[in-house]
Amino acid sequence: MTHLDGIVQLLFAGGIDSILIGGIAAAAHGSPRVTQDVDIVYCRSADNLERIAATLAPVHPYLRGAPPGLPFRLDAATLISGLNFTLTTDLGPLDLLGEVAGGGRYDDLKTHSIEAEVFGVKCRVLDLETLITTKRAAGRPKDFEAIAELELLR
Repeated sequence: MTHLDGIVQLLFAGGIDSILIGGIAAAAHGSPRVTQDVDIVYCRSADNLERIAATLAPVHPYLRGAPPGLPFRLDAATLISGLNFTLTTDLGPLDLLGEVAGGGRYDDLKTHSIEAEVFGVKCRVLDLETLITTKRAAGRPKDFEAIAELELLR
């Protein structure tokens, strides 16, 4: 079972410097569209990578789509060696993005985010204009459907 609320609460209770993007950010702006995962852009500072690894350890992050039994450990060394990670967790799917097409990295996007309450916690959410830009850059059919809706909300 997916608990998107639990993922968001866990991330921000853990003090992870990150920005919600994707479907949950769209919902924070009023979109009724349903999403199946949590997408964040995360700060790649050494201390934040340690917080991410420690915060997610109890929910057993594993590479989404990887064969069972493939050795994988999400720790700071893994995070520093990679950039974008699509994960499954005990709470549901989570995409950890070090960089986003059309938007850049956490430091680039922080000034294009707002503070909002999502699932009862205060967090950073990508602003509507930048969310539209990143969805356009992703270029997937589902993103183009969402763009039309987000433009109406704008």
